[in-house]
Amino acid sequence: MRHTSYSDYALRLMMYLATHADRLCTIEEVAAVYDISRNHLTKLAFELGKAGFIKTARGRYGGLTMAREPASITVGEVIRHTEEDFALVECFKAGRNTCVITPACRLRGVLSKALAAYLAVLDEFTLADLVADPASLNALYALAPARPTAAAAEAAQEEVEATTGIDPTDPDGPVDAPARGGRPRPSKT
Repeated sequence: MRHTSYSDYALRLMMYLATHADRLCTIEEVAAVYDISRNHLTKLAFELGKAGFIKTARGRYGGLTMAREPASITVGEVIRHTEEDFALVECFKAGRNTCVITPACRLRGVLSKALAAYLAVLDEFTLADLVADPASLNALYALAPARPTAAAAEAAQEEVEATTGIDPTDPDGPVDAPARGGRPRPSKT
């Protein structure tokens, strides 16, 4: 069974929040630790907040924290909430099954039993089980490379422009660079 990155990120976000239960965490710090899109995490945090898994606080001093105790959240509960589709094969899809052997096929029953067993195993483990060793997780979080801030990116652009005379944000590139097709571009004067 393969899960979407949405489920993966949901579990990782909640693991991070559970290991930092003493404070509010920001989308930016979680995005930096896991190297995940800030926009993707924002959407995910909104949905997890609506579902009651996490609390979100807006504003200058806002952030994220767990809404429930990690021991009360099973991995299966999160997966059921974040996965859209558990149709392992076509015959699981009501109204869209065109398989001609469905009336005599036993595959659907076997796969249904396997899916139920899979989810039952996920229900045996809680978020608290996933973060049972917070010191190790926090040590690994500290090793995550820092992503450049907007100010750092702007400073890097200014340095490139100052040392080369090239504006790295100019969509036309350097004035003297050949255009596509090999002909020089006209000078900007």
